[in-house]
Amino acid sequence: MSGDGPREEATLVRGLGTWDATSITVGSVIGTGIFLTTADIARVLPHPGLILLVWTAGGLITLAGALTYGELGAMFPRAGGAYVYLKEAYGPLWGFLYGWVAFLVIMCGGIAALSVGFAEYLGAFLPFFSTRNVLFTVGLGGLSWGVSGGQVAAVIAIAFLTAVNYAGLREGAGLQNAVTVTKIGSIVVLGLLGLAAPAPVAPALFAPLPATGLLAALGVAMIAVFWTFDGWYGAATMAGEMSTPERSLPRGLVGGTLIVTALYVLLNLTYLRAVPVEAMGGSERIAEEAAATLFGPAASRIVSIAVLISTFGCLSATILYAARIYLPMAEDGLFFRSLARIHPRFRTPGASILAQGLWSGLLALSGAYEQLYTYSTFAVVLFYAGTGAAVPVLRRTRPEASRPYRVWGYPWVPAAFVLVSLAFVANTLVERPTQALAGLGLMALGLPAYAWWRARARA
Repeated sequence: MSGDGPREEATLVRGLGTWDATSITVGSVIGTGIFLTTADIARVLPHPGLILLVWTAGGLITLAGALTYGELGAMFPRAGGAYVYLKEAYGPLWGFLYGWVAFLVIMCGGIAALSVGFAEYLGAFLPFFSTRNVLFTVGLGGLSWGVSGGQVAAVIAIAFLTAVNYAGLREGAGLQNAVTVTKIGSIVVLGLLGLAAPAPVAPALFAPLPATGLLAALGVAMIAVFWTFDGWYGAATMAGEMSTPERSLPRGLVGGTLIVTALYVLLNLTYLRAVPVEAMGGSERIAEEAAATLFGPAASRIVSIAVLISTFGCLSATILYAARIYLPMAEDGLFFRSLARIHPRFRTPGASILAQGLWSGLLALSGAYEQLYTYSTFAVVLFYAGTGAAVPVLRRTRPEASRPYRVWGYPWVPAAFVLVSLAFVANTLVERPTQALAGLGLMALGLPAYAWWRARARA
């Protein structure tokens, strides 16, 4: 056979099923948040019943989002997730702005934050990798830049997981599945043992409600809850690598969200049985404190290991799914063309994975990711609302399009998701106008970049 014929273009492998989609959903949501944020919620909402209520409400709202994304993912079963949905519903500019902010801050900043969080817990066992172990400091004019052992550990973790995901879909998904099973098992064991142990606290779930400021407190608490549920949409970016995306994606999104919600409620019941709600607000690590109270001081070290595994799993899932956002952008000529390359042997978006790893590692070393990530929260929820609204928009503009899965409860379920997202946006504008404007500024930076890439694509 002659070797002079045209070379066949490498394509992504459709090798993922329902369990993989579920594992990615669970893995991309559960990081450090659930082990820490209940203390933040208790500071503004010191009521056991309301704490459980906001976690349950967060799960239901996330479920509405999962059902909504399920229709869009089955309709457009290819890589990209929200980039594709926004582009198809509103035009390429809106898809680009999402992908721009995702690469610049949302995903790469999130990867940097997770990797440093992983290092924070790793440092408890290997002190060299502690974020408090400053290795060197360099003066830069009136500023100084230093690198800690924690930042080194963060970069090593990013590099390792980038290499695993570069080497193949099965390798990346296989590692993710193994870590997710371990993560779920550790949370279930902690929760069930916590419910079975003698309770030093009898939480008053139906105590009288606060007389004033209840709505404001609920709003602030929900911000923490939404942050802890973030990442639930991750599997949608992987639709181009699912063997039957019309079934696997909706089931993975919905099933994963239900699992996460159940685990979150279970852990919060354990916290409430171990620590008085009045004292929760002063706890820096509520999960470890609850374990130490129920089972003795040694249990807090075991929980630290569980958090370490959980954070590593969340980092792994984010690196796996986020790189799929930039691939279709590059294919459309709206990002660096080199990122459109699919590795001919491994059949992964190798260039996108490497670029993501490089930028995430630089953010982790710079220390700038934390503020940038805070600023991007406003933009993230704005894109949520736009993506949710894409369902009715596309039903109107493309009534003839194939929809293997239709969102349950239409139009109320997508409407609820969109309205809650818009309420969050409005609340951020009122309560944190600086962060909201900074988020809009990050989006605005994408306008000249879009014009440049658009001109190049036309040329």
